[in-house]
Amino acid sequence: MTVSTMTASLDTFGANGYTLSTQELLMYQSYAHLLDLKPKKQVRAQLSGGYLSKVKGRGMEFDEARHYQAGDDIRAIDWRVTARTGKTHTKVYREERERPVFVFCDFRSSMRFGTQWVLKSVQAAHLSSLIAWAGVKRGDKVGALLFDNHAHQEIKPKSRKRAVLSLTHGLVTMHDKPQQTSTQDQLAVSFEQACMRLRRLAKPGSLVYLISDFTALTDAAIQHIGELRRHCEVQAVHISDPLEVALPTETAAGTVTLFDGEQKQALNLSDKSVTKQYAQQRADYNARLQAVLSPNVAGVMRLSAGLPLTDQLIAMRGGKV
Repeated sequence: MTVSTMTASLDTFGANGYTLSTQELLMYQSYAHLLDLKPKKQVRAQLSGGYLSKVKGRGMEFDEARHYQAGDDIRAIDWRVTARTGKTHTKVYREERERPVFVFCDFRSSMRFGTQWVLKSVQAAHLSSLIAWAGVKRGDKVGALLFDNHAHQEIKPKSRKRAVLSLTHGLVTMHDKPQQTSTQDQLAVSFEQACMRLRRLAKPGSLVYLISDFTALTDAAIQHIGELRRHCEVQAVHISDPLEVALPTETAAGTVTLFDGEQKQALNLSDKSVTKQYAQQRADYNARLQAVLSPNVAGVMRLSAGLPLTDQLIAMRGGKV
């Protein structure tokens, strides 16, 4: 995608790539079908809704036929099985259950970075909005935990359009407030604390999306995520910028300076060995992150801040819109 094409794409969303607006987040209602939020495993919950639980009772989904027992509803007798076996059988149904969807959105300073389409934090907000619309479309309640270096905001699960409106307001407010610089240790502590809060907020049976670049991921944070997975379906979404994957190749010569908040490093783009070494280092880093996350979540999705979210999701669906 060319720069002019990307700019036009941003214009269609009423966006600039570095701040958030309500308009650009509400636009994702039209793309809710691009996310499949069907549960990948059995769900534990206590409220009636649109997902199957292991609890058996009257409901919409047939589970099995068993021998008739005293007290069973005669309206549930399975006459076909009864005729075939010569013994009275009754139908048993699995009750439908509700499953809250919870968005964990990272707005720490490491997410305030972008070199092409949008900041990583903006892409995270776009995905959060899309998840909310997809959840509401399925009849789920949607809640969120939004956090940056020094603060967090909890959004209790709500249903219907008010869930999206609450999340949208929280995303815009949290993202566009003035930011304070932090050290790597402070970034790690803020992420750990957010994971700890998430364990308390996400009820058993919830679908949880962890949206972050996962910088400063500590053993304590991983432990919190692992504990969360015991009772919830946890999906990790790794947001990265193209420059965090490889150095630009369009420039034949020149020097680029990278700064991680603490140290600066100058790289000569005309030296192919430098660009190759950098790409290998980033590949190794991403492989290590994948190895750490995979055992503790149900799945890991990779998204770039350098391309429109919808284009990437359509590509993952094999081009199906």
